[in-house]
Amino acid sequence: MSESWRPTADKQIIKLRADTYSKIRQFMAERNVLEVETPVLSHATVTDIQLHSFHSDYSSPQTSSARTLYLQTSPEYAMKRLLASGTGAIYQISRVFRNEEQGKLHNPEFTMLEWYQPDYDHHQLMQELEMFLNLFAITHCEKTTYAEIFIQHTGLDPHTCDTNELTMLAQQYGLTSSIEERPVLLDFIFSNKITSTLGNSRPLFVYDYPACQCALAKLSNGAPEVAERFELFINGMEIANGFHELTDPAEQLARFEQDLALRIKQKRPELAIDYLFLDALKQGLPDCAGVAVGIDRLLMAITGAKDIREVLTFPIENA
Repeated sequence: MSESWRPTADKQIIKLRADTYSKIRQFMAERNVLEVETPVLSHATVTDIQLHSFHSDYSSPQTSSARTLYLQTSPEYAMKRLLASGTGAIYQISRVFRNEEQGKLHNPEFTMLEWYQPDYDHHQLMQELEMFLNLFAITHCEKTTYAEIFIQHTGLDPHTCDTNELTMLAQQYGLTSSIEERPVLLDFIFSNKITSTLGNSRPLFVYDYPACQCALAKLSNGAPEVAERFELFINGMEIANGFHELTDPAEQLARFEQDLALRIKQKRPELAIDYLFLDALKQGLPDCAGVAVGIDRLLMAITGAKDIREVLTFPIENA
């Protein structure tokens, strides 16, 4: 008889996950951050070229045609709709889904903690995230800018080097496809050359990313212009990704349209823009900062696990 029916996480890890959820809820309750729940299925999904969504056809009894719905890669859009409605600080522990992701650090279905603090910027949220990490005996975090760490490892300034230099460097690190887009090249170099070296002695916050990698973050007014975002790395793993959130609906629409143009260029599936999210921004998203924390990777950092399967009950292979 096959043993594939058994969970890949042992009983102590299963208990640790439950204890982690309890600590999260206590931490948030002490700060008056409201727990919320948003749909896993939605009419739209992220346009980001780096993310790939699962979709499903929904046959409604009210219509004769099927409607495409998407499993969410993050609860971000829906949570920002709640913020625009006046909820104040909120958090959610949610199941999220990303296609084409599987490996020692990836499972296509995983757990994400996401929270938003009105009147915070990304620096204040880094401080709060560090307090959160203390719950799990993760202490003494270090901080560095994206430019500092990129120059240290490559010798190139990510804000001023030209695209040809990035292309040549990416090819040295194994790039075989013909990528021309600056943010994609930067991400390839960072992921393949730098990430595995980060946070191996102490947890490391990397902040102020190149403006072309702004995603849903505000841009600074300084020189060079940077994206007001951060990532947390522990033991060579990205654990969290946070933004001082973009609130301008016109700028957000422009970024969506830029993503879609790039999708067409790369022959990726075209996606509908989430106009409900844009309507919420028009209503008024309060100035805020938000962060997404990968719970499975956090458990890996706490336990020293080397493979995400060690902290999951049933990974995709035996789900």
